[in-house]
Amino acid sequence: MSTSPATSVSDSRYFQPNFLEKVKIIVHLTGLRHKNTVLEKCILASKKNRRISLIKTRATKREQHCNIEHLKDRNQQNWVHFVGVGGCGLSALALIAVKQGFEVSGSDRKWSSFMDGLQQAGVRLHIGHSTLNIQSENGSRFPNCIVVSSAISEDNAEVLHAKSIGIPVYKRDYWLAKLTENHKLIAVSGTHGKSTTSALLAYVLKSMGDDLMAVVGAYVSQFPGGNVIWGDGPHFVLEADEYDGCFLGLSPYIAVLTNVEWEHVDFFQDEEAVKTFFRRFLKRIRVGGHLIICGDDVGARSLLDYTSEGSKPEHASGTMLVTSSDVDGYNIITYGISSTNEWHASSICPNSKGGSDYVLVIATVTVLLQGQRQVHELINSLKLHLLDFIGLSRRFERIGKIHRCHIYDDYAQHPTEVYFVLQAARQRFPSMRLVVVFQPHTYSRLAALKDDFAVALSHADHVVVTAVYSVREAGPRNVCGKDLATSIISSPSEYIPSLDDVVDKLALEICKDPLREIVILTLGAGDVNTVGPKLLHELQKRLCIT
Repeated sequence: MSTSPATSVSDSRYFQPNFLEKVKIIVHLTGLRHKNTVLEKCILASKKNRRISLIKTRATKREQHCNIEHLKDRNQQNWVHFVGVGGCGLSALALIAVKQGFEVSGSDRKWSSFMDGLQQAGVRLHIGHSTLNIQSENGSRFPNCIVVSSAISEDNAEVLHAKSIGIPVYKRDYWLAKLTENHKLIAVSGTHGKSTTSALLAYVLKSMGDDLMAVVGAYVSQFPGGNVIWGDGPHFVLEADEYDGCFLGLSPYIAVLTNVEWEHVDFFQDEEAVKTFFRRFLKRIRVGGHLIICGDDVGARSLLDYTSEGSKPEHASGTMLVTSSDVDGYNIITYGISSTNEWHASSICPNSKGGSDYVLVIATVTVLLQGQRQVHELINSLKLHLLDFIGLSRRFERIGKIHRCHIYDDYAQHPTEVYFVLQAARQRFPSMRLVVVFQPHTYSRLAALKDDFAVALSHADHVVVTAVYSVREAGPRNVCGKDLATSIISSPSEYIPSLDDVVDKLALEICKDPLREIVILTLGAGDVNTVGPKLLHELQKRLCIT
């Protein structure tokens, strides 16, 4: 099997105004769904002033269901508004809401590629945040509820207005919890690699005939919905994000854990804080469920030590049965490269694509489909479909080539990810000059990990550091991209704040010697991905290539 490189507090907030007179209404979200899959919400409504408010189901309580009642007005379509709809996470939920039969609208500060698909699906989209976005019919009608991204602050104009008139405001974690609660959820978690892992898993299952649902935090060209697969079957593959404790409302049947490391430093104070949240996530695994964990990763493996919480793991036949106050028990299966893992790859060797060849083993699919097919039959089927998987956008993605200049882009935003994607580039292009354009993502991450970034980036031949990309941080900013550029000692580096200036600088350098072998690799989770296409276009123009 050959692969290309894959690089990749907590309760929901709610708002409840005071009412003179309250009646309980249940909003039964109808539309296309499998069997009894229902997204239910409890709402308090005032007859007098028509205000509504959310009764929250807390992530720390497993069973807290609402009594099902009918909507008062069955003739009117329910309207859901998404704030921050341009992001990969909320855009997926908005598209699913369309599939479920809702009237859907959304807003974001600027247009994103994810919004193209939403527009085609009939979502009413707004650029910029305004109170006008959440009213229609001359201000006489408002959304039934609002769903907000983790990147949206509480002082957002739409959120504040919704609170003031009693519209329930849901955080993304609550919406995901209700969306997935009646499915057999496969939640893929971890600091790195969860997008690729969840996309690969969903693609293979779909190709094998599984009518599943899936939500992935990246664009997948082989998914009909870009980052969504819509199906009527019981299985739901989800990229489970730890940021803002988003995954703590989930109740997975299978939890996949790729690795654990300090990340999202604006939310997690240190690595131990990260581990605390992951331990809480593991307690959400359903009784009789499964944890499939990378046994090679030190951070992930440390979560298996429950002795500090008063429960001792029991070993049996290569798996561990873990008990806690929240679950009767779930099976633990380890995977990795080491032969000490229950599932491990063998005969591993580098390939010319920057990835590895190895003898394939798959744990999650085997657990999910156990009893339906023999293991050897599963493996043979998996190999066929894995060969057709072309990967995700922004994961060592080839943007284009002109003469001997190769342009690639990757989402790497953490020192570990930067290091590995540079190793992949070196493996793929061992003799070429490697120029990296790195856009730091968030000031807090840069401040906390600046020295680690400097070490990781030193593996390039030349590094260009841009201004920091940050949309969710407020407060003092005591670090900038220039500080990182001056910290890189082993390789030449420079600070060019503007992305347009970066394009001009690179185009000028390449045009001086257009036949020189060079790799341009843009890195970061912001809009640095616009550099590659612009550079390619500029080179074609300057070198008169059509």
